[in-house]
Amino acid sequence: MRKWSAQFKKWFAEVSDIPEDVVLGVPRLILTGQFRLSIENYESVLAFSKTELRLALNKGELHIAGDDFVLETILEKEIVLQGRVDDVRFVDN
Repeated sequence: MRKWSAQFKKWFAEVSDIPEDVVLGVPRLILTGQFRLSIENYESVLAFSKTELRLALNKGELHIAGDDFVLETILEKEIVLQGRVDDVRFVDN
């Protein structure tokens, strides 16, 4: 049943004007150079320091490693990180 649901959502995103990341509930990441990362559709902040940002996602976690991190913006569904981004990983629960 889940396979059909995922296929329907993907089809719906293709035939509608609604972006796929919104329909599927997956994060959208925009990396500008190596020093600014915008993340949409996250659930919550799990950890933050000058070298690490960990976010809970709808499914799993997002781990970001680097240096000199500063949270430029933090909203309910969007977060903007400044600093040198060295690594971005999706981790399944």
